[in-house]
Amino acid sequence: MNKKQVTTEHHHFPWDHPRFRSWIAVARACQLMQQTLTRELVHLDIKPPHLDILINLYRFDGITQQELARKMLVGRSNMSMLLPQLEKRGLIKRRGDERDKRVLRLSLTPAGRTLTEEAMEIQTALIEKSLTGSPIEDCMTVAQSMERIIAVLLKEDAD
Repeated sequence: MNKKQVTTEHHHFPWDHPRFRSWIAVARACQLMQQTLTRELVHLDIKPPHLDILINLYRFDGITQQELARKMLVGRSNMSMLLPQLEKRGLIKRRGDERDKRVLRLSLTPAGRTLTEEAMEIQTALIEKSLTGSPIEDCMTVAQSMERIIAVLLKEDAD
């Protein structure tokens, strides 16, 4: 009997698993943070996936579409829907790579930079409001736990 069969037989229902409470709490917190962020960004006419793109371009000017998709853990089709929306609004620009014209590099426009800075202030305020009651050490412990989960799931995807 392999390890997965033992686990499945021992914990027949998800809520019987000793880590279920943690799993559901993380999922709910993530969902509520996304909903709150969506509400707070509405006046800027962007959604969290747009903000993810803008922040990545703010931090990593000139990255390729492929690098951006990898950082955001999304497929090319998802990226090909979001980028034109931002480009049409004049927030980002795509340009060919000087060495390889098949590669597109992404950058913020000045308007995109301004909007991103405003949105980052909103996001930072939300982080501060929601986590201010948690000691930094606890936040770092949660971050390390989530990073382990991410690593496990990414490895599983790669296999």
